[in-house]
Amino acid sequence: MDGTRGAHDAVRVYNTTTMLTVPEAARRTGRNPETIRRWIRQGKLRASKVGTQHVIEERDLEAMQQHREYPDMLPVPQEWGWEETSWGEPMPNVAAWIRESRAGH
Repeated sequence: MDGTRGAHDAVRVYNTTTMLTVPEAARRTGRNPETIRRWIRQGKLRASKVGTQHVIEERDLEAMQQHREYPDMLPVPQEWGWEETSWGEPMPNVAAWIRESRAGH
C-alpha cells in the first residue's frame, strides 16, 4: 500500500462516553437502584434503553451530582452553548421558580 486513502475508505469517529447501567450508577452515587430508576422516570436523569436495561451516560450522572441543590433540573448539554444567558449569568432554574411559586398555594 502506498498510504493514500481510496474514495471508499471511511474514517469512523466514536464517542468515547462511558455508559453506566442502573446498578453501576447506584453504586457511584451511593443510592438504591430503584432511586436511579425513579430519577429516570421523573426525567431527573437522562437515560437510553438498550434492550430492557436503561443506560446512563457517565457525564449526565456526574452533572446531576453537581446540581444536587436542584435535583429537578437536568443540565443543558454543553454543545448547545446555553450555559449562560446573553448577559453572562448562569441560566436560571425555571423549574425551581415554578415549584417555589406553587408552594404557597
